[in-house]
Amino acid sequence: MNILEKIIADKRRQVAEKSSILPVKLLEQSIYFEGKVVSIKKYVTNPEKSGIIAEFKRKSPSKGMINGSASVEKVSIGYMQAGASALSILTDKEYFGGTNEDLKTARKFNFCPILRKDFVVDEYQIIEAKSIGADCILLIAAALEPAKLKELASFAKSLGLEVLLEVHDREELEKSLNENVDLVGVNNRNLKTFEVSLDTSLDLVNQIPSNFVKVSESGISDSKTLIELKKAGYDGFLIGERFMKSARPDQAAYNFIKEYRKLLAATELSKS
Repeated sequence: MNILEKIIADKRRQVAEKSSILPVKLLEQSIYFEGKVVSIKKYVTNPEKSGIIAEFKRKSPSKGMINGSASVEKVSIGYMQAGASALSILTDKEYFGGTNEDLKTARKFNFCPILRKDFVVDEYQIIEAKSIGADCILLIAAALEPAKLKELASFAKSLGLEVLLEVHDREELEKSLNENVDLVGVNNRNLKTFEVSLDTSLDLVNQIPSNFVKVSESGISDSKTLIELKKAGYDGFLIGERFMKSARPDQAAYNFIKEYRKLLAATELSKS
């Protein structure tokens, strides 16, 4: 059993336990449940913004603890002030050290779109995502059969949520892409081996139809890489570890985005 299979098996068990304790009817009573969703698609493609989806992540299965003491309130506000387009908040506790409370806190202090980053395997988690203030959910092609993925994406849309489909190769893309998906994220990290290669994004960009917002995820540590990915056709960039491994993730994001904007301006200048 690889790490992804283990995570998914654990997730199914957790969902079964949680849904028996906290029924859907209670989730639907949340103050966020009837709230209007903020479009992550619009924010990521807005030319006034950076396209960066800045992630709050305490730890990961491959790296262990990255930043156990960061404040989600301080970091999320700082990310948005730095010029991020959206937030990604990890809510998986066991493998990533996140909680639903982290997302609720980020929602309380920010008006921007928030992606709930978790391993979604059941409709219950989508209702839960809406109840904690998320605007978008993640569906991972490597973790779901195409028919199940389509069903979950359709259910998310029925609640007004946007859907980010995550793929790792052409086969996953071709099998899992459907009309209920809004954004396609290419994860440069292989979830089975945890090896990272930006070639994954560059190889797949032209295979993604242009009506989907294209996002490159993982392994982005240099602002020059963003220029290359943008030139290749990506609209958005999901970055977490690069910021979170700093003692001040918000400051790291500010410096990174400032440098990226400078490079982008120079690139536009050289074109003209």
